[in-house]
Amino acid sequence: MPTSATGAPIVRTVQVIAHRGASALRPEHTLAAYAQAIADGADFIEPDLVMSRDGVLLARHENEIGSTTDVADHPEFAARRTSRQVDGETVSGWFSEDFTLAELKTLRARERLPQWRSTQYDGQFEIATLEEIIELAASASAGRARPLGIIPEIKHGSYFAGLGLAMEDRVLATLAEHAWTRTASVVIQSFEVGNLRYLRRRLGDRHPNIRLLQLLGDPHEQPWDRRAAGDTLYYARMTTPPGLRDIAGYADAIGPHVRAILPLDATGRFAAPTPLVRDAHAAGLEVHTYTFRPENHFLPPSLWQGDDPATFNEAGSITEIRTALDAGIDAFFTDAPAIGRKAVDERGGC
Repeated sequence: MPTSATGAPIVRTVQVIAHRGASALRPEHTLAAYAQAIADGADFIEPDLVMSRDGVLLARHENEIGSTTDVADHPEFAARRTSRQVDGETVSGWFSEDFTLAELKTLRARERLPQWRSTQYDGQFEIATLEEIIELAASASAGRARPLGIIPEIKHGSYFAGLGLAMEDRVLATLAEHAWTRTASVVIQSFEVGNLRYLRRRLGDRHPNIRLLQLLGDPHEQPWDRRAAGDTLYYARMTTPPGLRDIAGYADAIGPHVRAILPLDATGRFAAPTPLVRDAHAAGLEVHTYTFRPENHFLPPSLWQGDDPATFNEAGSITEIRTALDAGIDAFFTDAPAIGRKAVDERGGC
């Protein structure tokens, strides 16, 4: 479809992004979660990337691994529990950068949201590396009717760079090493700005299969690299028409929270969509919104089924996704890609 200043998508087909894999069904960022997502029809799988002490790119939501692995059950690692300043916040636990890959491979993943999701798979799956995820995706792509892509997020880029573990060039090198990622659709994301600008300069026009996505936090927050530099740039300004035009100078898409597009009124029902999708499209940017989760707890109150916040509510999630589709989004992150696939396909693609 041509670029539009309206709420219509500017892509031919809206893309379903498996947020950390099929993370509503398997522990996030494991090969099992990614394999389930691929089987469920995801167009993209998303690994959040952190680093090991020996410079290996790993799929974890955060560099603090105590909440998503059984590291606390390993007495040999007890002394490595510590506190760190990560992006201006004090965080306590165990950190990926204090472990070698060999040590991390002795750990097993745990469900990050046990209050809402099953823990039946705790202890079964290893931490996955970016290389392993690429190999899985490449293998699964063979003979698949629908193209599959990968959408890695660089987590805490400035923090890791300060440790001598900068991720940007390592990500590009890893992508270049694999035949599949030299041609498959790849989108690199970050909540920071400087690393995306750096990646744009490094990529130039030589890698048309690799695009960049500027993630957007809450309006009152700042990209950490800009805050650390003493800049006054806030995400609120980045969502204005001038801010979006600036983003379009280095990125291909934005990633706002769904509430930045679909706010709720005082009764917990959808209010009128904001102009963000229209304004982003006018700047030539796609809109990849996050995150659709199928449990009652994460849905607007008006869509709940029953009173249990942990209820798996497929109908409510489909309604929320389709409301966002009506607002013109181009792609969306979901913890349940089978639901996302159904929401798109039964609606007619766009």
